[in-house]
Amino acid sequence: MADPDLCLQSYDYLLPAEHIAQKPAEPRDHARLMVVDGDRTWHHGIFYELPQWLRAGDLLVLNNTRVIPARMYGHKPSGVAVEILLLEPIASECHRWLSLVKPGKRLPVGSRIVFTESVSATVVAIEETSRARELQFHIPEGMDLMDVAEAIGQIPLPPYIDAEQSAEAAEHYQTVYAQVPGAIAAPTAGLHFTPELLLRLQELGVELATITLHVGLGTFRPVEAEDITQHQMHGEWYEVSAAVIAQIQAARSRGGRVIGVGSTVARALESSSMTPMMGKTNLMIYPGYRWQVLDGLITNFHLPKSSLLMMMSSFLGVGGREFLLSLYHEAIARGYRFYSYGDAMLLWRPQQEELA
Repeated sequence: MADPDLCLQSYDYLLPAEHIAQKPAEPRDHARLMVVDGDRTWHHGIFYELPQWLRAGDLLVLNNTRVIPARMYGHKPSGVAVEILLLEPIASECHRWLSLVKPGKRLPVGSRIVFTESVSATVVAIEETSRARELQFHIPEGMDLMDVAEAIGQIPLPPYIDAEQSAEAAEHYQTVYAQVPGAIAAPTAGLHFTPELLLRLQELGVELATITLHVGLGTFRPVEAEDITQHQMHGEWYEVSAAVIAQIQAARSRGGRVIGVGSTVARALESSSMTPMMGKTNLMIYPGYRWQVLDGLITNFHLPKSSLLMMMSSFLGVGGREFLLSLYHEAIARGYRFYSYGDAMLLWRPQQEELA
């Protein structure tokens, strides 16, 4: 009999549509917070109460990626409308990017997409696994594609958010500490922080560290394989510096705990194996994985059957999937808001003897 923890259907749950958050909490740190202890008790609170769950000497690790205006609209020379989503540069100095396109079936190799009188792109290749297109952009001399995207692109809000594109919506979909452009989706667990809350944590004695992981297909691509071990994660660029590794080691030596803000921080730190790293990670974490770095994890409530749900199940140790789904049912019953603009959880890992 197949292990239920490795079966896709085991990660399904029913979420009423009214629980999908369409707007962030205002202020950001007024989202609700479910705190789950290592002994599998839990508490309900508000995100601005986070300082009462942390202590001096702890280390909070943030992802400083910034969402780029990756969604662009154009048309074929025939007039057929085309939508693209920039994923990652293949040769940025030559303006060649891997991109998702709609309608894909009508854009074979050689197709031309027109955005403005001076900006266009040509499909030069199709990636086999994701069916994304390699686009060669043609832009005015002296310009960078990011300059073009800033001028004509939009921040790509998730499809389940109905909000109209606006400057305010775009700013809401960035963390207050976003610095390094490159993501096509926000590291949403970080959206709950305000400058004031970060300052309160530092005044408490909590140290802050930053890594970079540019959120891409790897984070939000649906899992389709019924045997989840067969799912191939798309690589995402990340960097964990020597300074961050030193901060983690220092926190451990003083008895502090290491808390990651979001699944992207978890993937970056676990991929680094406590070594300075810069490159791509396609690490997929599911039950049975042996965690190396984090003691705590701040996260939102994730989509059914998503790789993020599998990661959180793993973080909670033996029996984590069933326990996590019971927490989700509790959250639904109490009116929590789900997904990118939704409420948050603070998960503490069970003790090592419980994981054995």
